[in-house]
Amino acid sequence: MATITSASLPSTAETRNLRSDPFAEIKASWRQFYARAFHPYRPELHYMRGPGPACRAKQVAASQRHSG
Repeated sequence: MATITSASLPSTAETRNLRSDPFAEIKASWRQFYARAFHPYRPELHYMRGPGPACRAKQVAASQRHSG
């Protein structure tokens, strides 16, 4: 399976920073790695698998009201 990534060209401010700081390229690559490796959004934590206990409790209460 292939991964497609897109990279943007650095702006002139970023280019100036790369020339003035010898470790700028290392810092930039570390920042990029950190952002990709520890991205805060994890979709599996937000995946809903169906109605929860509150929904079931409401349904039970509604069915008891209608049947009794």
